[in-house]
Amino acid sequence: MRLADACTIHSGYTARARLEPAVTGGVLAIQLRDISPDGVIEPARLARVQLEGVAARYFVQAGDVVFRSRGERNTASLLDDRLTEPALAVLPLMVLRPRRKLVMPGYLAWIVNQAPAQRQFDLAARGSNLRMIPRAALDDLEIDVPDLPTQARIVALDALAGRERQLSLRAAETRRHLMSLILVEQAGRACPKTRPERTPE
Repeated sequence: MRLADACTIHSGYTARARLEPAVTGGVLAIQLRDISPDGVIEPARLARVQLEGVAARYFVQAGDVVFRSRGERNTASLLDDRLTEPALAVLPLMVLRPRRKLVMPGYLAWIVNQAPAQRQFDLAARGSNLRMIPRAALDDLEIDVPDLPTQARIVALDALAGRERQLSLRAAETRRHLMSLILVEQAGRACPKTRPERTPE
């Protein structure tokens, strides 16, 4: 299925100038720098900017997906329930709004990040200095869309795998720390104990 048939796609807000932080009020903004290397968006860390009269289509909410159309990482990020108010998606982010009868938000983000989709992006990418994925390539991206129960199982299994990876990393770090302590202790024991010479009075 074409991505454009599984969700609506549109560009993020085009900032004509630097977005100024709001002194009071303002709107939450999601910019490229707000997405971590592993694709996570932390709503609590989003800045508020002073903007008025922005069209509603540029605002995203929980259940929407944003896509990084520029840069080395062309991946999708799901906005989860921690986002409790609309936020402005700023270019080069693209907004993917899933058609819920066809695709789950979590599955949409997952399938866009998988190797088959990423290979299609590699072929379609433009730009020598700054990699960019054209809108047409995003529209025409071919993705597998199974039935909703299958999508739910895939998303759940992927979440479990992610949790397992986190626990494995923590366990490895704990082992490394313990080994360092043991080696430091052994190094101390192996050193000859010498007393400083007393100077004659």
